[in-house]
Amino acid sequence: MTDSVMLELSCLESTKPENKLKVGETVEHEPAQANSGEPTSFLNDESTTIHSVDKIIEQSLGGFGWVQLVQAFLVALSSLFDSLQTFISIFTDADPKWHCTNSNSSICNPNSNICNIPKSSWAWNGHSSETTVSAWGLECSSSFMTGLPASSYFMGSLLGGFVLAVFADSSIGRKKLLFLSCLAMSFTSAITVFSTNIWVYSALRFVCGICRVPIGTCNLVLLTEKVGKEWRGRVGVMEELFFTLGYLSLPGIAYLTKGSSWKSLYLATSIPTFCYCLVLLFFVSESPRWLLTQGRHEEAIVVLKTISSSTKSNPALLSQLSKLDKPLEGETSKPNHWSMIKKLFKKKWALQRMVGLLVPGFCIGLGYFGMALGVGNLDMNLYLSVTLNALLEIPSCVMTFLMIEKWSRKGSLITLCVLGGIFGIMTPFARIGGIVIGLELAAFFCACTAYNVIMIYTVELFPTCVRNFVTTAVRQTLMFGAVFGPVIVSSWRNNELLSYRVFGALLLVSGFFMVRLPETRGVALSDTIDEQEQKDNNTMPV
Repeated sequence: MTDSVMLELSCLESTKPENKLKVGETVEHEPAQANSGEPTSFLNDESTTIHSVDKIIEQSLGGFGWVQLVQAFLVALSSLFDSLQTFISIFTDADPKWHCTNSNSSICNPNSNICNIPKSSWAWNGHSSETTVSAWGLECSSSFMTGLPASSYFMGSLLGGFVLAVFADSSIGRKKLLFLSCLAMSFTSAITVFSTNIWVYSALRFVCGICRVPIGTCNLVLLTEKVGKEWRGRVGVMEELFFTLGYLSLPGIAYLTKGSSWKSLYLATSIPTFCYCLVLLFFVSESPRWLLTQGRHEEAIVVLKTISSSTKSNPALLSQLSKLDKPLEGETSKPNHWSMIKKLFKKKWALQRMVGLLVPGFCIGLGYFGMALGVGNLDMNLYLSVTLNALLEIPSCVMTFLMIEKWSRKGSLITLCVLGGIFGIMTPFARIGGIVIGLELAAFFCACTAYNVIMIYTVELFPTCVRNFVTTAVRQTLMFGAVFGPVIVSSWRNNELLSYRVFGALLLVSGFFMVRLPETRGVALSDTIDEQEQKDNNTMPV
């Protein structure tokens, strides 16, 4: 008897020489002899089975050695610098404290409205340019003006996603786009110190938002495509962990620059980012899955041999890898990426998944960033409030890890959105300070964990050839929600807790949009749209 096997190269449609396997070709093999000297790891009791590319890559990346750990660490580190720029406006654009200089309490007292007091009767506690508000006299400006820089950053992130979403899947690749994004973000952040008014400042924040978009998607995709399915969720959490560490370190950096100009904080965060770019350029490798989709087989094999502990300990695997490369000379095996995206939108299952992710993504983004940026409205020390929220992201990462390892993705997301919504809605009704803070932290915890889980879930729902595009699209809806967060927070500064009711209601509703999504826990990643459909229809083993 003979065995028939399908060899499917990710998103490839090139033909092979007669002595090579063709895409989708059925190849028959005679039973292997016991003393043939062929590798035994791919032998069954009766015949030799040539595994699909996906299975060979999966087995190559199945272990998790030191090289993969270092690679994951270096890639995930980009999230730390991304986080610093995302939340920096909490301190640079804050309303600074002030004090009366006129001893006449009828003219000036701590409970007075600063806009109704003569300028000569009060002064800022710290440096006159400690924040952009004090530097440019925005203390009596509208909520639109004070919230414009933060909203501009998220609007830039929104636009950047539409412009840059396809490049990581097509010609540039995950690593190169991640490097360019970090470099552009650090440069734009550094030149922000030359802003002369709120309009120039907001414009530069807008550009910075555009530049940083690929970081969140490229590092997550690059992380998960370099490991097997057993480690996929675990390394995916690393991206969120480093984002949390950046958020947590921001109050410390801001405190060290306290008393100086807001420009000091931008320089303190942009210079280390530039140094990281050099490390990223020289020490991080490209995704082997993406290299294969581009027909760069030899490079993919080199990467697999470099980062994989399995290939070093399994000569049989090296033998199988060597059979994957060398397409015909002069031929191109690069896919038409735009046709893949077009094909994606024609598939009913793909549209259902995108809607089931995009709507909750908007609500989660609004809740997460709105609550994070809104802590300044709470009656607490700003540094302490931000630190508490940031510290809460650490158990959030732990919870994300447990959910990814032990529970279903879909069930976890729905539960988090419903609970977060309930806590958010309850926050304005609380009358005791400790209960208010407790409910706010609980709502933020749920939104934060949902943010983590939905990104990992998205990576697993779509194939390699469009994975970065869809992941970026979902992240864009998170940013779209974030655009409205600062405006809502600024609009309700006099009744600060009402914004939490809006955040909570949207989180609660978003959970119902994910009911029809499939579960992906323990399922191997697909590389082509057709392969994804076959797996969904249970016509192909996973």
